[in-house]
Amino acid sequence: MDPAPIIGITSYLEQARTGVWDVRASFLPEVYLRGVTDAGGIAVVLPPQPVAPGVAEAIVGALDGLVLSGGADVDPARYGQRPHERTGAPRTDRDEFEAAVLQAAIDIELPFLGICRGAQVLNVERGGTLTQHLPDLVGDDRYQLGAGRFNRIEVEVDPGSRIGGLFGDEPRAVADLYHHQGIDRVGDGLTVTSRTADGVIESLELDAVPFGIAVQWHPEENAADRRLFAGLVRAARAHRRSRTGAPAPRASGAS
Repeated sequence: MDPAPIIGITSYLEQARTGVWDVRASFLPEVYLRGVTDAGGIAVVLPPQPVAPGVAEAIVGALDGLVLSGGADVDPARYGQRPHERTGAPRTDRDEFEAAVLQAAIDIELPFLGICRGAQVLNVERGGTLTQHLPDLVGDDRYQLGAGRFNRIEVEVDPGSRIGGLFGDEPRAVADLYHHQGIDRVGDGLTVTSRTADGVIESLELDAVPFGIAVQWHPEENAADRRLFAGLVRAARAHRRSRTGAPAPRASGAS
């Protein structure tokens, strides 16, 4: 029996109140966990923490796959800009942790899926830049309506891309959007695989690894479409087999 792959999901530290407690805690919406478990993986939450030498390598070495989750704006200092007036306060603990974990994952070709902020982290860490406030570019708030309301649009991906292969004969996704920032200059080694009708980049792939996909939308919000999570889990199984030398499981009924 081929055991379920272990998928680490990055999280963020927030002040949280529960019962008599009002403390800083690792926070991650349940929908991310459900995306992984619905696709057959085991979800493990990764909180921001100090990344002394060897820490990121130890973390990814214990995983079969990685999800870089959504969240706060990336610090503009990481891509050489001053903050826009609408850019959120820096979360340097998370920026530094995710940058280290992402690079360690790339080094061992660990399959990864970037979601919203995760796509922006990938682009920045590959030397790209961000548009800090999309309304300045497109003229309205269509990409982030506010108050936790996702704007659903249809996105069509490049059928020749890895993400296009996951989507198969229906290379479209109902994309739940909630991002006021976007990809500007594309980072080294990344390929754009989808844009909206007004030109905003919605997905990227890292060419140098077998499975390195990042989207600006929130696939965890769409329980009816788990193709991205299913693709990550399949790639994670294959990565584990290649690392351990285990044979692929035979199809049921094979002799």
